[in-house]
Amino acid sequence: MPDLPAFLSSTPKPLFAFFPIALVFIAVELIYVKLALHRDDHDAKETVASIGVAVGDLTTRILTGSIVAIPLYVSYQRRLFDIPLNTVWSWIVLFIGVEFFYYWFHRASHRIRWFWATHAVHHSATRFNLSAAVRLGWTGTISGAFLFFVPLAFVGFHPVSIGLVLGLGLIYQFFLHTAFPIGLGPLEWILNTPTHHRVHHASNESCLDKNYGSILIVFDRMFGTFAKAPETEPLKFGLKGREPSNNPFRIALSEWRFLWQDFRRAPSLRRKLSVLFGSP
Repeated sequence: MPDLPAFLSSTPKPLFAFFPIALVFIAVELIYVKLALHRDDHDAKETVASIGVAVGDLTTRILTGSIVAIPLYVSYQRRLFDIPLNTVWSWIVLFIGVEFFYYWFHRASHRIRWFWATHAVHHSATRFNLSAAVRLGWTGTISGAFLFFVPLAFVGFHPVSIGLVLGLGLIYQFFLHTAFPIGLGPLEWILNTPTHHRVHHASNESCLDKNYGSILIVFDRMFGTFAKAPETEPLKFGLKGREPSNNPFRIALSEWRFLWQDFRRAPSLRRKLSVLFGSP
């Protein structure tokens, strides 16, 4: 096992390498939808704001990366098993494990306000398109979201492999945010698709807290959180009860401000804990 500095420097960062490619896809989609289809799926100012948020997200990942790496590294040193990653089956098990814990992390990000303060950033865009995919919160590491994946390291999966599978899942999710509601036929029973993910981002009552999956949609079907788009009303996007903003700092941090305000006003310790860890 390498020492900690070597481990930190070897951690793969597929998101960083993919970011310039994502910008190209965002530009192509925007130009095609605006000029060829004349549709209102993009707002130029909101797209620029999303890119600003993405730059802030990548910066905070660089600054706080060790906060994630150290607990995973320590857990792996105390692992229960040595799981070799030289077989297809071990990668399949790791993939399913990452998908399972991602489902519960994503569900907690909607149902626990402490995590929602970060995740709300991703749902703040009022247009559903590829630029919304890169609108990610800056405080995910600080809030402890990575702890959901520590059990995988403790079982015996190398932290680098966990990070790699998570990163590839996020790249897949980027394409789920396309402005085109693409379906995959029978594969929609197993895979998350742009059609499913539009429902997840919608603020319609019937769509709230649905379709949490990353690449797979099977855990939503298993745990009762799967939903189709309503047939009688158009999908609406953005945060309910919040005014949209194109200021990256306001987008990234405003929910924390609201959380702090409610925390201060809470009259008792029980109410304060409810503000922090209750439903948004």
